[in-house]
Amino acid sequence: MDWSHLWLYVSPPVVGAIIGYFTNDIAIKMLFRPYRALYIGTKRVPFTPGLIPRNQERLAKNISKTIMGSLLTPEELQKLARRLLQTERVQSAILWLLQSAIEQIQGDKEHKSTKIVAGILRDLLGESLPRLLKVLARKEDFLEAQINQIFDQILLEFQLSEEQSTRLADWLLQVVLPADAIRQTIIDFLTDRTIQIIDESFREKTSGTYWVVANLFGLRNTLTRLRTFCLDEKEATNQRIQELIQELQMRDRLRKILQNISLQNLPMGTVRQLRKTTRESVRHYLQTSGGDLLQGLTDSVDWQNIASVLLNRLGTSPVVSSSLDVVSEELALILDKYLEKDLEKIVAQAIPILSIDQVIVDRVKSTSPADLEAAIEGIVKNELQAIVTLGGVLGFIVGLFQIVLFVFSQ
Repeated sequence: MDWSHLWLYVSPPVVGAIIGYFTNDIAIKMLFRPYRALYIGTKRVPFTPGLIPRNQERLAKNISKTIMGSLLTPEELQKLARRLLQTERVQSAILWLLQSAIEQIQGDKEHKSTKIVAGILRDLLGESLPRLLKVLARKEDFLEAQINQIFDQILLEFQLSEEQSTRLADWLLQVVLPADAIRQTIIDFLTDRTIQIIDESFREKTSGTYWVVANLFGLRNTLTRLRTFCLDEKEATNQRIQELIQELQMRDRLRKILQNISLQNLPMGTVRQLRKTTRESVRHYLQTSGGDLLQGLTDSVDWQNIASVLLNRLGTSPVVSSSLDVVSEELALILDKYLEKDLEKIVAQAIPILSIDQVIVDRVKSTSPADLEAAIEGIVKNELQAIVTLGGVLGFIVGLFQIVLFVFSQ
């Protein structure tokens, strides 16, 4: 063998490997580059821009069609939704929302929540509740159990204490029945007609010693003089009446009477009738005047202040805090039952609304060729390098075949 011709045997595999390697590398680069079209004068240079930038819109549509046709099918979206909307996840999300809402209410510096709650309370108690009361009060058994309970536990067992009866007796003697009021009552009672009736009745219905006194002396003069004395001697009459009140110990008598007043001392039938009358009176009052009463209370109440106190209390209430878990769990179960029944319909309606295919198209179209190249290379970098290497190997093998053919041709 002539070793001076060794290059004839070595060069074909080496040149083939180099050509195969760099040809594949250039071909892969030409998929993405150049990113923009190049022009010589007004003529566009062939193969510019690269294959993918030149057909990026069609590529976006094909990617979208492939993903929506085989990856994100309605069945797969339903499975994905079921995994995302598991009861535990939904419960955690609802609990977070409730806690965030309470924190938002507590940190509301513009008092928007307070105004909303105040408006709700005003409408509920000032408008809705009066109309509801009028409707409910038409029923015969409206509040029957509640009023009977109040009557039996409060009114039936109610009895004034010694201090209360003493104060009430003093009030009666000083305000309701002062000496001047008693004097005026005597004057109003002792009219000429009343005196005549008393005198005639006393004469007709008495006997014995009383008959003698009634017919000899009579009561007309005595009662007439009493009335005249009350009219002419106001101060003296008032003083005498006041002395009689003290001498007769009217204060102590009234105190004992008031202290002994109790519905339990009444007959059972009277108590039952009184309880029935009380219930009917309350029902009739609510039916006729309950709405006006609530309306008047509504107008006089500072609802914004009440709403503020209520919201502050709800924010710090341990009952509310402990109830959030229960509420979130119940809401999650309700949502789970609803989704189990209608998830397929919801997903079918959500797909056109979400327009996932258009989102994919827009996203791919808006991605720059450089970023698209980097993304694709990040996914199939090893595969692309393997293609380049394979080109070099194939070029080397072709060079070997050329050597074999050359040797046999010699």
